[in-house]
Amino acid sequence: MSDAFDFDREIERAGTHSVKYDNRLAMFGKADVIPAWVADMDFAAPPAVTQALIKRAQHPIYGYTLFPDSLFEALIDWLQRRHGWTVQRDWVVMSPGVVPSINAAVMALTQPGDAIIIQPPVYFPFFSAATQTGRKLIQNPLRLDSNRYTIDFGHLEQCAQQAKFLLLCSPHNPVGRIWSPDELEQLLQLAEKHKLVVFSDEIHHDLLYPGQHHHVLAARATDQHTVITAVAPSKTFNIPGLNLSALIVPDKTLRNAITQVFNSLHVSASNPFSVTAFEAAYRGGEDWLEALKIYLRDTRNAVESYLVEHLPEIKAIPTEGTYLLWLDCRAMNLTDAELKYFFIHQAGIGMNPGVQFGQEGSGFMRLNIGAPRKTVLRVLENIKLAMCR
Repeated sequence: MSDAFDFDREIERAGTHSVKYDNRLAMFGKADVIPAWVADMDFAAPPAVTQALIKRAQHPIYGYTLFPDSLFEALIDWLQRRHGWTVQRDWVVMSPGVVPSINAAVMALTQPGDAIIIQPPVYFPFFSAATQTGRKLIQNPLRLDSNRYTIDFGHLEQCAQQAKFLLLCSPHNPVGRIWSPDELEQLLQLAEKHKLVVFSDEIHHDLLYPGQHHHVLAARATDQHTVITAVAPSKTFNIPGLNLSALIVPDKTLRNAITQVFNSLHVSASNPFSVTAFEAAYRGGEDWLEALKIYLRDTRNAVESYLVEHLPEIKAIPTEGTYLLWLDCRAMNLTDAELKYFFIHQAGIGMNPGVQFGQEGSGFMRLNIGAPRKTVLRVLENIKLAMCR
């Protein structure tokens, strides 16, 4: 199946107003690094998406746009077929993105001074969702044991006693964990006991390596009404610039509160092209996704083998999902500032420093492998050459 789509094709993105490429100078202080940072991929979107967008563009009026029933049907069918989760139409709230959704939910469902739990090292907007809205940030760091991250439930129990809201990343960015049914059950029991609302960011839930299975938190909850789930086609089908995601909010009171925040800001997620791409991806992108997962698996395996053979100072934390690899660089014995300088100025690579994801990321780097394999291997070769100097 992987031969049907050309993931080896190198597509020039510089000059397309790409954050990943055209923001390199501002981000890294030099414009010629190989970009392996921000979480979008260098692969052409599924043909079904491109074809649908071309057809829509041929209609020459791009006015205010409604969300058609067919869009909701495409999403609901995808969640049922791919994840075994039955979602009702009125649970769905459309949003311009998962990060706006997180912030809207925090503003709608907590008050200034309320405590919000996050589990670092974690996607950095989780931090600002609390700190920029006047909420109290409580950190429940993940534990790294034998090269595998786990949730510290004993500490989480202590955190929950003083919090109202938990931000869960599932699958986890950047460490690549897919939480097991037992872990999710334990988390749900704790949340129910302490009356926590759980916001589960599941944007990477389709990007699993063969043999792995994502478990939807809300689908396992005895009371789905305390769980809010964020999903989107953006990571799955590489269309993040189209800015359209969905919140699944079974509880009507919570749903109305979040919708009111969006309405108060006059935030509209409707856009003739994002609506078109959203539906086309879920209806016609499945074969592309299956091929992508095989390609990413082979790239991940190639990276892991290369590190073992040529760069033993760097270890990849075994990943179960996402196209992001969490690299343990602590054996290089560099400070975080030195680590950043080494990769940018000596190796010519633009990656996300681990400390962006919390202090627990000190000594780590996040590598985006969502690119033609030759590009990813070029990244590794650059690092090897820099290490030999």
